[in-house]
Amino acid sequence: MRVAVTGAAGRLGRALVTALGDAPFTGPAGPIAWVRDELDLDAPSSIGRLLDRDRPEVVVHAAAWTDVDGCARDPELAIRRNTVATGEVAIACATRGLDLLFISTNEVFDGLRTDGRPYPPEAPTSPSNAYGVSKAKGEEVARAAYVHRRGTVGVVRTAWLYGAPGNDFPTKIVAAAERARAEGQPLRVVADEWGQPTYAADVAEAIVELLADDAIGGTQHLVDGGIASRADWARELFRQLGTDVDIEEVPAATWERASTPPAWGVLEPTVLPSGEPMRPWQAALADYVPLLRRQRAAATR
Repeated sequence: MRVAVTGAAGRLGRALVTALGDAPFTGPAGPIAWVRDELDLDAPSSIGRLLDRDRPEVVVHAAAWTDVDGCARDPELAIRRNTVATGEVAIACATRGLDLLFISTNEVFDGLRTDGRPYPPEAPTSPSNAYGVSKAKGEEVARAAYVHRRGTVGVVRTAWLYGAPGNDFPTKIVAAAERARAEGQPLRVVADEWGQPTYAADVAEAIVELLADDAIGGTQHLVDGGIASRADWARELFRQLGTDVDIEEVPAATWERASTPPAWGVLEPTVLPSGEPMRPWQAALADYVPLLRRQRAAATR
């Protein structure tokens, strides 16, 4: 199976390229990795040329503008990159009878639930920020492209994604802790945002399982197991790092931001073809901590 990945240099994209490289069904050539130089979301019309040149059977559209605050400041650009570009990719794939898997987000939900229940895949979307709006519309245009056309379209939503190349929550919170310690202050961390810290490598492996089982259709929620607040995530990270950090839990309103993330961003996980759930987020974090240590060591040299 020839699988192409857009946004192959991004967090999930690079994890997908690695996971697909180890999958026997991609053959000796491995996956097709399209980076921004080949498919720029500001000029997505190149997708037809790429499809005809590389002839994939499935496209995993992981490329996106994920700067949520940037999306809030320029919602029209967010729509162009996350909705219009997705529509062009979807139409190009559908007209050629190719399968498409679109990567989306928990931010398609407003996060206002107060019953403690996760959002199931079939729940109506209700985004409350520009990033969520652009991704929810991206889901819509991807599905619409396949009406009355050959091929399968699927949507994967994930949440609180972290992993290489860094610049993620663990990297930022470690840096923030160092600054707070230098100033003799506690580290203030948000306690009223809830979600599922999810390792990009785990999502990539789950997508490989879906592809191998020809099960990409519909809407899938791929998140690591368990629920945490941002403060819970930070506390567990420092425990695994063996670092004593004085954490002060604060509300999200402590900081003024351009975008408002969902307070309850918890997704109901999809059962994978194997029947096995994705592992607990704490176990996944333990795999990332050694890499984070190496990154921090390299940064201080």
